[in-house]
Amino acid sequence: MNDNRISYEARMSVPFFDMDPMQIVWHGNYLNYFEVARAGLLDSRGVDLYGFYESTRLIFPIIRTSTKHIFPLRHRDEFICKATLVEARVKLVFDFEIRKVADGKVCARGRTEQVTVKTPEMETIFSIPEEIRRKLGEIS
Repeated sequence: MNDNRISYEARMSVPFFDMDPMQIVWHGNYLNYFEVARAGLLDSRGVDLYGFYESTRLIFPIIRTSTKHIFPLRHRDEFICKATLVEARVKLVFDFEIRKVADGKVCARGRTEQVTVKTPEMETIFSIPEEIRRKLGEIS
């Protein structure tokens, strides 16, 4: 495992409206937490995917997600969602870990994958643009 991977930690608290009838965070909301951390990582490196779209007409849709639910989060639990960049050459791949602040217990792990798509043709480009790769440390 590469110890020099770029990562970002977002600290959050579970709001009431994220709960399901069992009084735990509804499974789909974990993807929202991943998104907060992923966006924070990109912002911290100066990568603005929406701005990039405006200038290049390239979009970066998520093509795959996975989440392993380990321990439930509950209302008002404070947690950290850590996003770690795994790849930024062919596609953008991020790993996520959610852990409770109080005891460090890991609650979930996940991964997302994004590709480059040229619009309006909706043509998949099998590489991440050099400008983005450079900002993410994938080009020296």
